[in-house]
Amino acid sequence: MPLWQELPLLLIVAFCLAVLIRTFLLQAFFIPSGSMEDTLLVGDRVLVNKIVYDVRDPERGEVVVFRGPPNWTPEFQEEPQVGFMAKLGRTVGDLVGVSRPGEKDFIKRVIGVPGDKVKCCDADGRVQVNGKSMDEPYVLENSDPDLPPNPRECRSRQFDEITVAPGNLFVMGDHRLVSQDSRCQGQVPIDNVIGRAFVIVWPYDRWAGLGVPPNFDDVPQAAALGPPAESPARLPDQGGLAVVLPLLLPLAFTTRGSSLWSLGLSARSRRAFPGGRRRLRP
Repeated sequence: MPLWQELPLLLIVAFCLAVLIRTFLLQAFFIPSGSMEDTLLVGDRVLVNKIVYDVRDPERGEVVVFRGPPNWTPEFQEEPQVGFMAKLGRTVGDLVGVSRPGEKDFIKRVIGVPGDKVKCCDADGRVQVNGKSMDEPYVLENSDPDLPPNPRECRSRQFDEITVAPGNLFVMGDHRLVSQDSRCQGQVPIDNVIGRAFVIVWPYDRWAGLGVPPNFDDVPQAAALGPPAESPARLPDQGGLAVVLPLLLPLAFTTRGSSLWSLGLSARSRRAFPGGRRRLRP
């Protein structure tokens, strides 16, 4: 085919592949707030595996992206759209996964899974999960241990023991001083989870995997849940990096000037292709 015919065809094919990858496999996200510092900084781009939780549930220590429940307060304000071209660019970017996050999308670390008992604090000011005090090296700026709890703000480190309900997660940001999370906003339904953030892909000097810290390895199993079931279909710890990362790397790097935080479509990749638009954020 002549170049003038082949080039538009290749662009259409590339666009369709980007939409399919973003919908069912991987999506790149832009970090718009400091609630996960210093694990994730404002401006970082991460890849989110959208199929890993189709074969298993989230586990303690994993960094997940989810749609905030109705009662959750946004951590940042979405920039207003100005003009037709801005709206058109936002729509196309949202379709292929290269636009800014929505106000009700979050990224946090899973602290408790269904049946877990989570509270703070022990005598040393540490979070406890099923009676185990957690040393959390990823928390560099913690909240005030002496401030009384406030149901509208998460500025206090203290909270009473919470039993994670079936089908829910207890999540917290690594930057406890500013993160609005389950301490004051409540638990997150697993059905709201969009996927697992497993690698930082931009900027290039911060390239790193987002594995599970070793402090979660010996947390006692919740008594109500019994022994963990074996899952032969479980994906590798890095969220399927070796299998699907090459598919989206060109998208992540060719959009370095764009914010990559839209989550449109559905919260879980197995859901039907929706007609509306939805986006994400930490």
